[in-house]
Amino acid sequence: MPFDGTVTLCVASELNRVLGGGRIERVFQPEKDEVNILVRSSGANYRLLLSANSSHPRVHIARNAKDNPAVPPTFCMVLRKYLIGGKILSVSAENLERVIKITVESYDEMGDISVKTLIAEIMGKHSNILLINENLKIIDALKHIDSEVNRVREIMPARDYVPPPSQSKLVPGDASPSEIVGAVASAQDKYPMKRLDAALLDTIMGFSPVLCRELCHRAGIQFDTPLALVNKNHLSALEHIIGSVATRMRNGEYAPCLIYDSPDTVKGKLLDFHCFSINVIGFASPVDGINDAIDSFYYQRGKNEALRQKKAHLLKLVGNNLDRCKRKMAIQQENMRESANKDKYKLYGELLQANVYAIVSGSKSATVQNYYSEGGEFVDIPLNEDLSPQANAQVYYKKYRKAKATWLNANIQYEESLKELIYLESVLHELEASSDIHEIDEVRQELASQKYVSSSDKPKKLRQNNPAPVPHLFYSSDGLRVYVGKNNRQNDILTLKTASSGDIWLHVKNMPGSHVVIKKEKGEIPNQTIFEGAMLAALFSKARMGSNVDVDFTEIRNVKKPQGAKPGMVVYVNHRTIVVTPDPDLPLKLKLGGHAQGRIPAAHPHSGHG
Repeated sequence: MPFDGTVTLCVASELNRVLGGGRIERVFQPEKDEVNILVRSSGANYRLLLSANSSHPRVHIARNAKDNPAVPPTFCMVLRKYLIGGKILSVSAENLERVIKITVESYDEMGDISVKTLIAEIMGKHSNILLINENLKIIDALKHIDSEVNRVREIMPARDYVPPPSQSKLVPGDASPSEIVGAVASAQDKYPMKRLDAALLDTIMGFSPVLCRELCHRAGIQFDTPLALVNKNHLSALEHIIGSVATRMRNGEYAPCLIYDSPDTVKGKLLDFHCFSINVIGFASPVDGINDAIDSFYYQRGKNEALRQKKAHLLKLVGNNLDRCKRKMAIQQENMRESANKDKYKLYGELLQANVYAIVSGSKSATVQNYYSEGGEFVDIPLNEDLSPQANAQVYYKKYRKAKATWLNANIQYEESLKELIYLESVLHELEASSDIHEIDEVRQELASQKYVSSSDKPKKLRQNNPAPVPHLFYSSDGLRVYVGKNNRQNDILTLKTASSGDIWLHVKNMPGSHVVIKKEKGEIPNQTIFEGAMLAALFSKARMGSNVDVDFTEIRNVKKPQGAKPGMVVYVNHRTIVVTPDPDLPLKLKLGGHAQGRIPAAHPHSGHG
């Protein structure tokens, strides 16, 4: 995340324009390293977020609030004492340092007007938030650093505020583009194998590695080009680009953007943000302001992290149960193998019983004719010489009954384990496909209903303003509604409650996947719509990356749920099979196509039979 000097300057400029002259109404500290300040400015309310988190320090206007601790931390109380009711005079950043200063005018304890400065130092693990007075004395800081930790720069109450040590780099604007390029050229002899982007990074103040690569990209030079191969034409092109960027910074002509790994911002992964259009690492998507860019980026990052953590717990839970299930099945298969000789024991017992008077007591074996076989061949039967022929026959009968019981129980248990394995694999597919916290909560609820999650680990009820997810809705090229379940519980509702008997039901063959329902309107459902429904069934299944995928389809009236079956498990008859190769672009095409035709359903899919 390039919260470099250029972004810092852009943020300060935008905050000064938006918050300058505003009043501070409230101060919160929701995290140990984060402060939220509520500002009323120009008739609107803003939440200013200052974070000194070592992994993602930042300053920006945030749209979303966090829960606050019941007892505010000491630093929060200090900020409330000195800042609430204060007027923001200015927000500034200097010399492309990653330091933002918020100057606030407020009344002190004596009722006199005084000026305080809230300073956010955005410097990785050294990030901090400080409040200083007019005499540059530290009133308090989020992180206290005494002389034992840093003798040069002590950050403690009542100490003098010492700015972070400056870097010996050239500041665009103060230094001309030719001076900057000249400094890069002077390193060619000393560091001939140094990469061009690294040389720019070591020379230009406030420019991040991403921006240095972008400079090379705009100049038509590979950023990893060794300095020894950089010629005069390269340097001339760089001088022009650096001059252009410096002019835009001086004039406040920024171009805030979010950077994706794909031109499709809906499906693409969000990579980064910047105050200038960056295309060297992805595709830039313009936004209204740098605060919007930063807030969107960190909101998505936080959402992805929360999603990852929720997923990780359930993935581990399902994975452990899958391993347990596979171990059970291995034991059950072994038991079936060991009891596979049950019929031989029964045969031995019957042959001994039929020849009991012809066998000499105390014999170690008996050779008798197998009258069950067509050839009538003779069979050697091992005997216990200490037992009578009759007793030996009973021994074999007992072995037969035991082996038969073992085989039957193992077979029944194996079938149950197989059903559980199929179910758990379907849940695993659901989790892997989940892209929303509420979808994961639905999966957790499903696991809780099946006793895989303890009652204390059940998810909290979803807030009213965050309703539970509903099935995906698409529109075929013929304009028909096509629903796709997101998890087993939705599959059951969609197939067994929402769908009508004449609707078409589709599911990938012999693999975990979503139930797909095509709503029948007037007349027969066109083949093209059935084909697109099959494509969706393949895409929302474990076979989504495959080709030539078999998809079964039939009318809803042919789909039943066996009594006691797990969520999402159904049986069906009178089906046909279509072979498709999933097209990953199809869902977006169908959604856009449906909305373009304006075919929005009058009722929610769960409202009854459509």
